[in-house]
Amino acid sequence: MSASLSGRRLAVVGAGSRTGRHLARAASAAGAELVLAGPDPRKLEWTAGELSGPATVLPVDLTDEASIEAFAAELGRLGGLDHLVSTAGLPANGPLAELQLADVRRAFDAKVIGPLLLAKHLAGRIAADGSLTFFSGVAAWRPAPARTVMATTNGALAFLVQALAVEIAPVRVNAISPGIVDTGSWDGLGADKESFLAAVAARNPARRVGTPDDLVKAVLHAIDNPYVTGTVLHVDGGGRLV
Repeated sequence: MSASLSGRRLAVVGAGSRTGRHLARAASAAGAELVLAGPDPRKLEWTAGELSGPATVLPVDLTDEASIEAFAAELGRLGGLDHLVSTAGLPANGPLAELQLADVRRAFDAKVIGPLLLAKHLAGRIAADGSLTFFSGVAAWRPAPARTVMATTNGALAFLVQALAVEIAPVRVNAISPGIVDTGSWDGLGADKESFLAAVAARNPARRVGTPDDLVKAVLHAIDNPYVTGTVLHVDGGGRLV
């Protein structure tokens, strides 16, 4: 873990998710003061109880600009922010003919419009050497049937971080694009999980699937390297290439 997080305030939007909790634990262990954000306070409190350092729980709903504005105001009262990482997403998967417009709009709100509004309301409250890091995904580079909305929102976010990196410079803006990562999200496959992950590993150039630690390392690189901005860091074992 990077020593540069010592004494820095880091907000994790989506801190109630598996990936968000893993990132929060690692950042706390590295000395960061955490702000845990998301729509479900119970999950955030659960994450807070796992941390070794200080943490503040703040509600935020990325589909609601008033909620984002209130979140930014609370961060201002705390004294501002050094870094923010958002793992948030609301997938709208399914065959094209069965997609519901409300679900599609929520997917765009969480993955594209929400990050845009976070940048809008946080730009004046984040340190000049700070950063915003969002989560895209391999579906943008490897679209598949029934994943059209996921591919489109992830792709839009990849271009959004480039635009924001120019718009709110010198604050840096980057994206992490995970491939197949064993965060627990595949547990629903039951007995088929191991064979699925083995098949992914066999075709990936890295010959493995990802781990939560792989994602944490990529986030820390995005946060720590002052010469990285407007960039998508692919953490997919080369899965987008095959």
